[in-house]
Amino acid sequence: QVQLVESGGGLVQAGGSLRLSCAASERTFSSYDMGWFRQVQGKEREFVAGITWSGRTTKHADSVKGRFTISRDNAKNTVYLQMISLKPEDTAVYYCAGARRRSTVVTSTRNAYEYWGQGTQVTVSS
Repeated sequence: QVQLVESGGGLVQAGGSLRLSCAASERTFSSYDMGWFRQVQGKEREFVAGITWSGRTTKHADSVKGRFTISRDNAKNTVYLQMISLKPEDTAVYYCAGARRRSTVVTSTRNAYEYWGQGTQVTVSS
């Protein structure tokens, strides 16, 4: 069972940037489609971005398009979320998620991902 550990969260001013990382324990990381979700207390966990096992296909939520970029390095068993032009409404706990499959399309459905990290807090001040 893969273990996912996020890092890189923190406090940043509006307009600033952060890069989240998610390190996977599994040596067969390249067999996993990966995603980033976020959750504000009291609200549903929402899809932010996803990437297929090969890295060839990505998908970003409309709310973050042009500002966030998901990428992965299979040699380092790590998936990243580069975030620029951050807004206060981006404040949330960000979760890394993994699905043991090799797809050609990105799934944005939460239930499609079996493995989750513990989350990292991102706070954007205005």
